[in-house]
Amino acid sequence: MARQKTKSDPILATPGISKKNRQRSCGYPFYLWMPLLLLYLFLLKSCAPKMTDVDAPIEQPDTFSYTGTEVLPEKWWTTFEDPVLNQLIDSALNANLDLAATWEQFNAANAVVRRESSYLWPEIAATGRSAISRPVPDFAGGENLQAGLSAAYEVDLWGRMRAGLQAEEFRAMATFYDYQAAAMSLSAEISISWFELLTARDQLQLINSQIENNEDIVRLIRARFTGGQVRAVDIMRQEQLLESTREQKIFYETEVAVLQNRLAALLGRPPQNVDAFPGDSLPQLPPLPATGLPLELIRRRPDVQQAFQLVLAADRDMAQAIRSKYPRISFNLSAQMRSNNYNNLFQDWAYTLAGNFIAPLLYGGRLRAEVDRTEAVKNQWLYQYGQTVLNSFREVEDALIREEKQQERIEILQRQLELAQKTNRQLRLEFLNGLTQYLDVLLSLDLEQQLQRDIIEARQEQLEIRIGLYRALAGGFEPTPGDEP
Repeated sequence: MARQKTKSDPILATPGISKKNRQRSCGYPFYLWMPLLLLYLFLLKSCAPKMTDVDAPIEQPDTFSYTGTEVLPEKWWTTFEDPVLNQLIDSALNANLDLAATWEQFNAANAVVRRESSYLWPEIAATGRSAISRPVPDFAGGENLQAGLSAAYEVDLWGRMRAGLQAEEFRAMATFYDYQAAAMSLSAEISISWFELLTARDQLQLINSQIENNEDIVRLIRARFTGGQVRAVDIMRQEQLLESTREQKIFYETEVAVLQNRLAALLGRPPQNVDAFPGDSLPQLPPLPATGLPLELIRRRPDVQQAFQLVLAADRDMAQAIRSKYPRISFNLSAQMRSNNYNNLFQDWAYTLAGNFIAPLLYGGRLRAEVDRTEAVKNQWLYQYGQTVLNSFREVEDALIREEKQQERIEILQRQLELAQKTNRQLRLEFLNGLTQYLDVLLSLDLEQQLQRDIIEARQEQLEIRIGLYRALAGGFEPTPGDEP
């Protein structure tokens, strides 16, 4: 019901409406229907869904198969004690473009949270209108000036809007854990690329020494060929081994250049603008870290936490869908000044206060279908969360087994190399004494050189397995102002 208020009469009721009519317009007395409404709202409020505990739908896990004693730091790459690697990762966390894009996703999610939180507050808007009608003598025209304010507010009785806000907050946290997982992946990718680059340099250095050795042998057997001590086919076989070694050199030279380009791109820089990275040897393998308990791993890993936050967001979406079936109460307030000229615009004004009560009755099953949909989505995220937890356990177990077996493989390769070196020395003596053919010497030499290259690659694979273990065990490190893109 509109009320008229003037400067001379600030508290009078609307003119033209008698006290009897005003009492009749109120309907039933306030003290009769308000207790019933409050009781109805209380009963519905008690039925509103609360936040539920979410557990992964998997069996209780046992402890991991192996464990070490070293405490794994947040910045796990520092355990390799490689200053160049530390500098590369620190630079990438500040300059990598993919990581910067992931951080902007987190900023966008925070903006959505602020947008949703605004619905918990009243909406206030200002209005203004100016019009003129002609001709004035023939019609009720002239100037038409209006100015006013309007406000709308919905009472969040059941927490429907707050549930939607909580869902967006959980999604924002999921994007933050996604950023942490991206930072973890970036640090692992840089570490693997850096060790691959060092491996390629080690291989290139080894290949150069093998080429020199093979060239010396070619000159030696050519000299012995002139004395009739070797056959021409032996020279060709040795030259074939020499060319094969030179082909390996081209391969590793290409690897060095390609890996440097990859590192430059990960650092957010054009490859042609970056000089060669310093460093030429692989680091020693650090001691095995403590694996801890599986449940600690669930709380630590950012990808698991991300999946968990998405489950909580889906739970709040379902709560919002359920609460959309409950009644809503909202209020609207508008105040307006109207006049036919500017002089009288602020003399008279009126306001309207309205309360709205809406209770859903028949929507053709639309609201129930939305509840079913959000419940199915919640279960979907719950199963995906459980699979993420299982994958995290599997990655730890795989890394532990692979590291143990890789160490055994390296030991076998080293024994093979020692035997190949002894065999090669013995065959050379026999060849010089005319007791064996040069083909045996050539095959032994080829095997020895291949084993030398295999050991370097095995050491690089061992470091890569350790990076996988660190990545499987480590939690997301908190970004500092220097780390944020």
